[in-house]
Parts: sequence; structure tokens; C-alpha cells
Amino acid sequence: MLTIKKKCAELLAKRVESEFGSGLLGADEIFSMLEYPPEREMGDLALPCFKLSRTLRRSPIEIAERLAAGISSPDFSEAEAKSGYLNFRINPTSFVSRVVSDVERLGDKYGSPMTGQGKTVVLDYSSPNVAKPFHIGHLGTTVIGHSLKLLHEFAGYKCIGINYLGDWGTQFGKLITAYKLWGDKRQIEEGGVDELVKLYVKINNAIKDEEDASVAGKPEGTPKSSPLADASRAEFAKLEHSDEENLALWRWFVDVSLEEYQKTYKLLGIEFDSYLGESFYTDKMPAEVEKLRNMGLLEIDDGASIVNLEKWNMPVCLILKRDGSTLYPTRDIAAAVYRQKTYGFDKAIYVTSAAQCLHFAQWFKVVELMKYDWYDRLVHVPYGTVSINGAKLATRTGNVILLKDLFDEAISRVAEITREKNPDPERCREIAEKVGVGAVVFYYLSNNRMRDINFVMEEALSFDGNTGPYVQYTYARACSVLERAGGGGAITDAPLGEPEFELAKAVSVFPERVAAALAEYEPSIVTRYLLELSAAFNRFYHECSIAACADERLRSSRVALTAATEQVLKTALHLICMQSPKKI
Repeated sequence: MLTIKKKCAELLAKRVESEFGSGLLGADEIFSMLEYPPEREMGDLALPCFKLSRTLRRSPIEIAERLAAGISSPDFSEAEAKSGYLNFRINPTSFVSRVVSDVERLGDKYGSPMTGQGKTVVLDYSSPNVAKPFHIGHLGTTVIGHSLKLLHEFAGYKCIGINYLGDWGTQFGKLITAYKLWGDKRQIEEGGVDELVKLYVKINNAIKDEEDASVAGKPEGTPKSSPLADASRAEFAKLEHSDEENLALWRWFVDVSLEEYQKTYKLLGIEFDSYLGESFYTDKMPAEVEKLRNMGLLEIDDGASIVNLEKWNMPVCLILKRDGSTLYPTRDIAAAVYRQKTYGFDKAIYVTSAAQCLHFAQWFKVVELMKYDWYDRLVHVPYGTVSINGAKLATRTGNVILLKDLFDEAISRVAEITREKNPDPERCREIAEKVGVGAVVFYYLSNNRMRDINFVMEEALSFDGNTGPYVQYTYARACSVLERAGGGGAITDAPLGEPEFELAKAVSVFPERVAAALAEYEPSIVTRYLLELSAAFNRFYHECSIAACADERLRSSRVALTAATEQVLKTALHLICMQSPKKI
């Protein structure tokens, strides 16, 4: 539709000049005013002339009537002035021909705005904490982040995907202590992250018991104490001072964790360009702290080093604790500086929970105050929370819903459904994996990213309604039609009806949806588009004979339109991290 909108805007710009004088309105201005009417009866494209009244000093009704009077174009079958609107009806046959030709010519590049050529984007997403499970709380950053990476790649950007692992911090002191007390190497080698989590939960419970016992029967306000907590702090201090035994254990915990995470990434088809975690920036933070100090930005507040952001209506940004240790803003600033030096990014995108909005606003502002000229290329993309039946997640207590368990359940349920049609166990598993994992991803990405989501498996796996399986089944249906037709067909001059035209319109708006998803950092725009396109194709499929059509010219056009739809469905599914099985 972008092409037809541009043609319409150019046509109207000439009409405005002819009727009202030159220099009043350009094609670009008119393009931004054009709308898609809510009802088919109102036309395919409309210009609300109310927006022109002030500029042209005429009533909307007069403007619409005068513009309509001289419009003639093979692209439009009708231009009607009605109640201050100028409504256009598109010539169906020429329109379908143009849309299908565009898809055939561009193939899997159809829909790409190609705005990113020569530019680099760094995307920081997923980033689980080492030695902790990959749970449903990580789903948002992982699939939103990867979808944004795919969208930017589609637009021509060079993309660097970074998994900024949480591989440093006092929790490793606890884990090292727990392993030395209760750990078993063979159990961890066999059980992986699950065994590390058990140790982490065990020591946290033990610390809580010691703290509770330390104040039992004592006056209120007595400080809690725990020998295990003291031991954990001591073990982390040894790690920070490069104790070889603790470093070896830490590296092992990281490797065990990554091996487990890779299983989930493989299911999602995700690969990262970098796994440099928090630990990598330990020796890069002092230089940034020194720069803040030399610029006079650091202030001492109760022993801590801060940047005062009161002028910008934000709390102070903590840079160093009282004991001189660094915090998350310090690491994030050092990481951003390193990434700019390493990659020369045009944009650096961070995909995290909305709970971190203030954190990012603060350190983004600090980067600006440090006079780094790339401060305005930093983008925080927040998202809402996710739960299953309202269950809260807490690693410390072991109350988590693991992502691998969620995917396994989805795959198992789909396998039961597909087993009847696919008796081959290997083929059945392959389909179940693509559809089951896709169902979880689609369910999550079908909502605006800022919405909190309560995941319901039964809804996600339904083949009816607005779900991933429904879209994948639609794609498989289009593939089946093309297989029966024995080829892709070609557009002819055969008259086309409403279902064909509506399907071509649905195909034609894909470039606009991609552009909007990029501009808003919102993959759900593509997800909702897939539902629109699937609905249009299924109506076309049910109302029109395609491969079996007796009229050869009409059959050829319909098959060509099906091929164009199949291509766009496949491209759009890829952009939201989903696979496109040809048979289900």
C-alpha cells in the first residue's frame, strides 16, 4: 500500500496546485494525512479534508468535491467526495498485479525498508544470571530482544547480539561456600544448573535460619547475624582478589550454566555474537569513575560516591558504595564505552524489565553529562512482567517456572495432536517442536510489550483463534495449495473479486507494519499483522477455488497471489523468532 499511497499523494498534490495554487501542500504532507477507512464501504484510502481547511481556507466539503472532480488514474476505479472526505477505491486487478510483482521481485526482502544500510546496532538482551535457571521471567527479554535484532537485520543494519551474562556478584560467594560444604562434582556434571540452584536455595535457607536464630528471644532491633553469610562474603572477596581455587569454581559454574542455556537458545534459533558478562568490565570501571571525578561530577554522600541528578527530577545515581565497590550503573557505563569503542554503534538497544526504567534513565543521563557524544544513541526497551496463573518467581526460594519445562510441555501437547497425522515419531517431534515453541513465543509477542502477561498454555496451543499454531497452520495450508498447483502461477488480466483484493491489500501493508515495529521497538505489530494476513488468506481459501479453478487465467492469478502470501507469512514468522513448517 505504500506505493499506492505515494501515487495518491502525488496525484492529490497536483490537484491541490491546479485548484488552489502552488506551494500550498506537498506530496509528503498529503501522504501523512491519508488514512485507511475503518469500513470497506468507505473506500480503500481516504483523505480527511478537515486537515486542509486552514491551509486552503475552504470548507472540507468544498475541498473534497473540487479535488475529486479532476482525478483520473488507472490505479483508482473511483474517487468520491463524501462529507468532507475524499474516498478512493483502488482498481483491484492492477493493484493485485503490482503487489504480487513486488513480492516476486523482492522475495524475502519484500517489506524491508533498508534504512539501516551502513549502520550498526548493538542489542543487549536475554542476559540470564549464571548458576540460576532460565525461567519464564527471561522469556520477554529473550524473544523481544531477538525479534528486534531480526527486524533490524531485515532493515539492513549490521547487528551485534550481546548476552550480557550476570556472571559476577556476591551470589557467587554464597554458591562457592555452598559447594565447598555440600557440593558433589558428579551431581553437578549430570544435573547442571538444577544442581547449582539446589545449592543456592539451600544456603539461602540456611542463612535465613541462622539469622532468625540469632535474634530469637532477644530485644527488638537486635542485628541479625549468620556465620554462613560471613563465610560467603569472605569467599567472594577471595574471588575478587583472584584466588585460583575460587576462580576455577566460578569458571566452571559459568560453563555449566552456558551449556544449559544453549539448549533453550537452540530451540529458539538464537545465536549471540558476544557472551561478555559483568565480570569482563571489572578492570574497565576505574577509568570511568576517574573521568567522573575529574569532571567534577562525583559527590560524596554518606561515604558513597554519587552523581546528583536532582536537576533532572531523578534520584542520585550511585557510582561507588561506601566501601568503594562498584554498582550496576558503573558497570553499564563501562560496558557502553567499551561497546562504542569496539563496534562504533549507531544504536545500542537494551531490552529489560520495565522495573529498570529508572536505572537506565539515570545512567543514560550520566553518560550525557560525561559528554560522550553518542549518549543519544542509547535506547532502553522495557517490557511488562509474565507469570503462569499469577505465580510469582523467586530463585532464592526455588519457586520458579523453568522455560525448558514450559517448552517441553508445549512440545509434548502438540505432539499428541499431530501424532495421528504424522505416525513417524521423528517427523512428529520435529513438527511438535516448531509448533510448540512457536506457540509460546507467539502468545508472548501477541501483546504490547508493556502489558503484564499471565500465560495460559491452553490458549497458546489452540489451533483456533489468534494463536501461533493458527498462523503456522495457515502457512502450511498455503504451501499445500502451491504443491497441488505445481507452481507459482502468474498474474493475468482475469477479473478478480473481493477476497483476492482484500488478500492483496493485506500483503501490501507488510512494509508499513515492519516500519512501525522498528520505529516503536514493538514486535507485537508484526504478530498482529500475521493474524490479519492469515484471516485474509483463509477467507480467500474458503471462498475461491485456487489450484482446482477451471478458468486457467483466474487459476494462474490466484496461485500467484497464494505464492506471494506464502512468502510474506514466512518472512513475518521469521521476524518474530518463529519457524514455518510446510506441513503440520
